[in-house]
This record gives sequence, structure tokens and C-alpha cells, in this order.
Amino acid sequence: MSHWFHLLLLHLLWPCVRPLRICAFNAQHFGEKKAANDEVLSILVKIVQRCDICLLQEVQDPKGRALSRLLGALNSPQDLFLAVSSPPLGRKSYTEQYVFLYKSDTISVRDQYKYEDSHPSRPDVFAREPYVVYFTVRSADLQHLVLIPQHTEPEKTALEIEALYDVFVDVQSRWNCTNVMFLGDFNAGCSYLSKKKRKTLRLYTDPDFHWLISDTSDTTVRESTSCPYDRIVVYGQELADLVTFAGIYNFTKQLGLSEEQALKVSDHYPVEVSLDVALGCSRTLLPSLSAIVLSLLSASAAGRFL
Repeated sequence: MSHWFHLLLLHLLWPCVRPLRICAFNAQHFGEKKAANDEVLSILVKIVQRCDICLLQEVQDPKGRALSRLLGALNSPQDLFLAVSSPPLGRKSYTEQYVFLYKSDTISVRDQYKYEDSHPSRPDVFAREPYVVYFTVRSADLQHLVLIPQHTEPEKTALEIEALYDVFVDVQSRWNCTNVMFLGDFNAGCSYLSKKKRKTLRLYTDPDFHWLISDTSDTTVRESTSCPYDRIVVYGQELADLVTFAGIYNFTKQLGLSEEQALKVSDHYPVEVSLDVALGCSRTLLPSLSAIVLSLLSASAAGRFL
């Protein structure tokens, strides 16, 4: 076979070796009203479909109608998104849900649980307890991954980030998985978390935890603010070594929106990380690729390729 043929074959198989992209987005009171807004829904679809796993926060959809509409708009012959959702979480009448949307051709859910925040030895810490999800990835490089979401209460940011270390210990006692990632709106910046207070937190002081979104980042949509509220933290050097990119998806700029249009979606930007792992081909892509490859092989055998 010619060099030309090998290059063509590599190009066809390129979708099978793309990196894994994980995102976290505070969708600011996402419920039925926002889902019914076609402009907002269209923008949200463009944001989410870039990700293999996307954590949505501030979801207020106990009946599941907004999520159902979002999934209907997301899904296509190329991508089948599924969702795993926490129950409504909150101390009083105000509640939120954590929702993970994921591409089912390469990702599946192995296990999940709500962290138990009530212990006799200490008071209730989290306003919205982490809903921990254990994912299985179709990749030889990273087959198992635990994601721990957190949207802190702004006035209790330091207390809740400190307690995330206890969540990590609990996860390790349950599952034999060292690939662990924290993600979400930590409110970890500006007036909610000082540099002095940060230095006392175990998630900062333990060198095994790697903070991927810098303190100089701005995860807010409004031009009048600049704060690194939203964060991604990975545990262990092995997982950290797989990171090829971590940053903010500025959908205002990328989608050509005005600030007013962007704020209809959220006052936060998503944060994201790309991991250098080779994902397997999707079930919808494999048949067409196989047909093309077989056709090329037949043509090559017949001598039509030099």
C-alpha cells in the first residue's frame, strides 16, 4: 500500500483517538423557563456538546422537564448524551441539583452516591453535598474516573473546600480508584477566599492535589468582574500528567454574543480540562468507518491505488 493510502486511513481513524474533554458549568438557575427559551437552549447545546462529560450546577428541575428538553436538543445520530442527576440538595426551600451529561458511546456510569454530611462528631458542612459519580471510560489510558462536584455556599467557601478533603477520603474508602477530579463553582476567589485562608486548606497544602484553573483566571461573564470562582482540581501526578489543556470557555467571544445575550445563559463561564487519552470510536461511527476501510482495502488489492 502507498504512503498516500496510510495517510488517508489515519485521517479516517482520527475521531477514534481524540482527547477526553471534561467541563463544569454553573448554568445559573437552569430550569423549565430557561429550557423553554430557544435562544438560550441553542447556546447551551453548543456549550455542552463540546464536552465528553459536562457537569451542570444550579439546576432547578425536580420534575426533569428542563433536562429532558436539553437532552432532546443535544442528541443526534453522532452523539447520544445521557444524564445522571443528584436529588434536589439544600438545607431549606432553596435547592439545586448536580447533573452530569455524558457521551454514552465512550462513557458509562459505574456507580454514584450522595456524600453523607451528617456525622455525630461534626456539624453539617455542605449546603449542597457532593454527588459523587464513578465513570468508566472507553480508553486504555484512563479506564476509571471519579468526579466530585461542588458548588459552595459563598459565605462558607473555605469551610466547604476544606471538607472536600474528607469527601476524597470517603471516596477512597469506597472505591479502589485513584483517578479523582473535583470540579465546580467553588467561589474560590475575590472576597470569598483570601490567600491567607487558602494556605490553611488541605486541598491546597497537600501537593498531591493539582489546581488546574489559575488564581488569575476570570470565570465570570460580566466585564465589570474578574474572579476565579470556578475550578478543577485533580488528584495525583498520574492524572495530572494526562492534562494537555485546562482553562475557560469564553462562550461570549467564541459564539459571537453580546454580554446581554451571554448573561441570559449564565453569569459564569464553563471551565474545562482536556486529557491525553485515546477514546474508542463511537458505535455510530464504527459501521461507516468499517465500510470505508473495507472499500479502500478492496480497491488497493485490485491495484487501483499505487
